[in-house]
Amino acid sequence: MDFRVLQTFLVAAATENFHQTAEALFIAQPTVSQHIRQLERELGIKLFERVGKRVRLTAAGKHYLPHAKGLLQQWHHSMEDLQAWRQGYREKLRVAVSPIIARARFSHLLHRFTKQYPDVDISIKIADSVEIGPLVQSGQVDLGLTRMMPGLFQLDTYLLYEDPVVFAVPHNGGDMDAPLPDWEQEVQSNRLLTHNHPGYWDELLLHLRQRGLALRTMAVSQVDITKRFIEDGLGVSFLPRSAVSRELFENRFIELPTPGLALPTVASYLLVPKAGMSEPARHFMEILQALYPPMPPVMQGGKG
Repeated sequence: MDFRVLQTFLVAAATENFHQTAEALFIAQPTVSQHIRQLERELGIKLFERVGKRVRLTAAGKHYLPHAKGLLQQWHHSMEDLQAWRQGYREKLRVAVSPIIARARFSHLLHRFTKQYPDVDISIKIADSVEIGPLVQSGQVDLGLTRMMPGLFQLDTYLLYEDPVVFAVPHNGGDMDAPLPDWEQEVQSNRLLTHNHPGYWDELLLHLRQRGLALRTMAVSQVDITKRFIEDGLGVSFLPRSAVSRELFENRFIELPTPGLALPTVASYLLVPKAGMSEPARHFMEILQALYPPMPPVMQGGKG
């Protein structure tokens, strides 16, 4: 089968327009029609029906669509695998990483791994922490680095490191020797940017309101956007120190102490399948153990 024909079919199914398909694939529109007719002849079914100036999948076309996606994906994977083999890679490692870990701690780990194991073809999937457990459980990745416990999955979990949460406000550019602002005043006079990190926000907001603080909140789902908003004077937030370490070092943010308010600590975890790991995954875990000793196993519901 000509996989260019499959690609044309998938784009046409998405656009429902042969002209747009031709533009997307940089081919002539008659070539699109030719590809579709060729595929219909090979399958012995009608894939599209015309509706005005557009086309839409027939029932048979809808039934065949996931099979076409799978075939094309398998072909792409085979080409990537062959190219990796040509380049000298002999093994593979797939890692899912939360954005916070990827930005704060991951580069040093990757440098160390690729230097020690240059024949391993490593691929990185950046995913929200809530997605990483299912990715490891389903075998889509070999291991995961996440900022939250994985829930009821058949996974082994190890504690990498703990990270204190700090109250971050923008630097006002004033006298460095001037007294720090009062944290309660800051949290009430600015919009509080919330829910940018899994795990601690609901309980923290409850504690703040129990102190009688009048809060104006805005949920921002990403740490990077939260930091940008703080820099732009749009609000303040409670964030893991590792996520704002550069901004604190460069005096773009100020870390305000919060006397009377105990701030939470968040943790980072390694997730691996209980069924066992590949050799590259074991090597990766050994490097993690050297970087973050003692890396104890964690039981569901608490530390083991």
